[in-house]
Amino acid sequence: MRFSNLRLLKLIGFIAALALLIAVIWRFDPARIAASLAAANPLLVLAGLLLVQMQIIFSALRWRFTAARLGQKLGIGQAIANYYLGTLLNQLLPGGVAGDAVRAIRNRTEGAGGWKTPAQAVLFERLAGQCVFFAIAAVGLMLWPLLGGQAIPEELRRVLSGFSIAVAAIVILVVLVFRFPPEFLRSRVEPLKGGMIRAFVSDGAWAVQAGYSGAIVGSYIVMFLMASAAIGAPLPLLAAITAIPLCLMMMLIPATFSGWGAREAAAAALWPLFGYGSGQGVAASILYGILALVGAMPGFIFLVKALLGRHERP
Repeated sequence: MRFSNLRLLKLIGFIAALALLIAVIWRFDPARIAASLAAANPLLVLAGLLLVQMQIIFSALRWRFTAARLGQKLGIGQAIANYYLGTLLNQLLPGGVAGDAVRAIRNRTEGAGGWKTPAQAVLFERLAGQCVFFAIAAVGLMLWPLLGGQAIPEELRRVLSGFSIAVAAIVILVVLVFRFPPEFLRSRVEPLKGGMIRAFVSDGAWAVQAGYSGAIVGSYIVMFLMASAAIGAPLPLLAAITAIPLCLMMMLIPATFSGWGAREAAAAALWPLFGYGSGQGVAASILYGILALVGAMPGFIFLVKALLGRHERP
C-alpha cells in the first residue's frame, strides 16, 4: 500500500513538473525559445557535452576516493562505468537518487550488511558535492547586493527563503542527531560518525574532497554559462555565484525529473536581472538540461551491459 502511494506521489510530481515546464515555455514565446535553441552555437554545445564527461569522470573518482576511505576498493573503470549508469538513471527517473541507489546496490558485497559500506560511500560522495554547492550559493546570495546585482524578484525570494529555511532545519536536525543521538538511533549514528570522519577529516581527506567537489560544482556552473552564451545571452561572472547556483538549486526539488520545469521557471525570473529576456533564460536552461541528458547517454552502454549480465546470470 505504501509503495503504491509512493508511486502515486511520484506520478503527481512528474505531472506537476511537466505542467510547469509547458506553462513556462508557453508563457515566454515558445517560437522564440525554439529559434534560440535551433541557433545555438555548435562549438559551445560541443564544449558543454565534453564538460559533462569531465563531470562524470571526476565524480566517479571522488566516489572511488570516498569508498577507499571507508575500506571499499573500486577499480577506476568500475567506478566510471557505474557512475555513467547512475547519472543516466538520475536524469531519466524522478527524484534524482535512483541512480545513486543502483550504484550502491551494484557494488554491495556478499553476506549480511554487505550494502552498508557501499551505501555510505555513495551518500558521503554526494554529500561532499552538496556542501560545496550550498556554500557557493550562500556566498552568492550574501554578496549579490554588494556586487551591484539587482534585487531578486519577490516571488523567487519567497521560494528561496522557504527552501533555505527547510535546508537549514534539516542541517540543524542532522547535527543535533549526530551530537546527541537518541538511544534508539545510537547504534546507527555512531558508525556513520566514524565513517564521516574517515571520509572527510582523517589524513587530509577534506582537501581531496574539496578539490574534487570544487572542480565538479564549478563545471556545472561553467556549463550553464556556456549554455546561455550558446543561445546568444552571455552572462557576467556575477551570475556564476548568484543566478546560476539558484537555478541549479531548483534541481534538488525531489518531485522533478532533474529539475525540469523548476529550473526553467527560476531562469525566467533571473535572466532579466542581467538585461536579457525571460525567454532567453528559459532557452538557456533547456539547453543546459539537454546537454546534461545527452552527455550522460554513454550510460546506456553500461545499462545494456548490466541487463545482459543479469539475464545471463544463472
